[in-house]
Amino acid sequence: MEKKLSVDHLLGIKYLTKGDIELILSTADYFKKVLQQPIRKVPSLQDTTIANVFFENSTRTRLSFELAEKRLSADVVNFSASSSSVSKGETLIDTVNNILAMKVDMVVMRHPNPGASMFLAKHVKSKIINAGDGAHEHPTQALLDAYSITRKFDVPHLKGKKVVIVGDILHSRVAISNIYCLHRLGAEVMVCGPTTLIPKHISALNVKVEHNLRKALEWCDVANMLRIQLERQDIKYFPSLREYTMMYGVNKQLLDSLGKEITIMHPGPINRGVEITSDVADSGQSIILQQVENGVAIRMAVLYLLSGKSTIGG
Repeated sequence: MEKKLSVDHLLGIKYLTKGDIELILSTADYFKKVLQQPIRKVPSLQDTTIANVFFENSTRTRLSFELAEKRLSADVVNFSASSSSVSKGETLIDTVNNILAMKVDMVVMRHPNPGASMFLAKHVKSKIINAGDGAHEHPTQALLDAYSITRKFDVPHLKGKKVVIVGDILHSRVAISNIYCLHRLGAEVMVCGPTTLIPKHISALNVKVEHNLRKALEWCDVANMLRIQLERQDIKYFPSLREYTMMYGVNKQLLDSLGKEITIMHPGPINRGVEITSDVADSGQSIILQQVENGVAIRMAVLYLLSGKSTIGG
């Protein structure tokens, strides 16, 4: 396994090798142990300044990154531009100039436009981490999802595992990043949802497509349930949320009728009663809270590895 990442930035799973992903997951193991100690902090990124630049509202991802940065002893600067009405080009150029002026070492950025993190990487010397760019990619979510599956089954890779991603595939950066990441680790991937929410050329990514939820659940070992992203839908893709829930929502009765136990995941935030019911989200088959916990360890691993520090303790 490589000792360092093959990339200078984390712009998307698409640009990572299998070795990169395995290195991030194994490094996360170390940081997960750190997070379980009485003193949950290491000096790995002391004297490193990290800017969190969010042009879209975010609670979970921003807090997870901020916690990861502070656990690594980094200096943290938070910049929120989610309410800005400035056009994309001007906003990003302004951001570039601000980052250069602040002498920031690393930038974690979320932006509504695909490719924004790549644009930034070309204009600043800082290390760039994509925290979500439009409906393009969300690499750290895919990494923490893959990490959560490998640790749930206590396996080093996902060869032979079957994972179905259910819901709004069309608008989901989580789905695309997950497909790339799961494939790199050897898993079989299926997408499931209404025809209107499945991209036309998704089969080009070597995934199975299923429109019947029961068939998809009977096939899989793991079901990753996506939120319906109404804020990204400029037209109606299905008649009503009630009808969507009847066709693609998972409840305990459905799970119990499968004749096998599958693992339930969700990147959050959960629309309880829409894609999954509360008794599913809070059941023993759900690893949703483990995903949240693993997210901090994965982000610590990514920040540390991109920093280029020679020793894990600082």
